[in-house]
Amino acid sequence: MTSFRMFLVLVFTVLTIYTGVVAANHGLNLLPVFFGDMAKLAWPGQFNLDFMFMLALSGLWVAWRHRFGVAGIVLGLLAFLGGSLFLSAYLLVESYRCDGSVRHLLIGPDR
Repeated sequence: MTSFRMFLVLVFTVLTIYTGVVAANHGLNLLPVFFGDMAKLAWPGQFNLDFMFMLALSGLWVAWRHRFGVAGIVLGLLAFLGGSLFLSAYLLVESYRCDGSVRHLLIGPDR
C-alpha cells in the first residue's frame, strides 16, 4: 500500500502544480474549451467525452461506496468535478481510514 500512497501523493502534487500553471496562464475558463472541443466532433472532443464518462464512473463509485447517502452524493459530485485531483486525495485519506485493506478501500468498510 505504501507505493500506492506514494503514487497518490505524486499524482496530487504534479496535478496541483500543473493546474496552477495552466490556470495562471489561461484562467479558469475550462468549460467552454472542454465542451467546445466535443461540439467539433474531432479527436480532442472524443477524448473529453471519454474522460467525462470516466469522471462519471468515478463519481458513481464514490457515491455507491458511501451508500448514496448525503455525504456520498456530495463526495460523488466532487469526484466528478474534481477528477484525479480530488480522487487522489480521497483515496489517500481512505487508504489510511481502511488500515490498508484493499477490500475496504474498494467497497467501503461497512460492506
